[in-house]
Amino acid sequence: MTFSYQKTKTRTIQKKRIIPIVQRTSQSNKVPLVQNTIDYKNIVLLRKFISVEGKILPRRISGLTAKQQRHMSRAIKNARMVGLLPFIKKNQPL
Repeated sequence: MTFSYQKTKTRTIQKKRIIPIVQRTSQSNKVPLVQNTIDYKNIVLLRKFISVEGKILPRRISGLTAKQQRHMSRAIKNARMVGLLPFIKKNQPL
């Protein structure tokens, strides 16, 4: 029994990345946060570090230190689990 294989050319379709436009802060104008002020119940503060799509902003855009970024991401995740923040935006098209 002989099998014949045909090679097919496949194209990779690249999706266009949507990058949110966020004004970068200068190095001297970093967000001064104390570790105790980052809390999952402080929704006003947490919304500043979430993009339009609902993603957590990276450290290079948010201007936080590594330690602050870890606490911020943990607080955002806790707020999502409790129900204070949405996981995604509902008005986004699929």
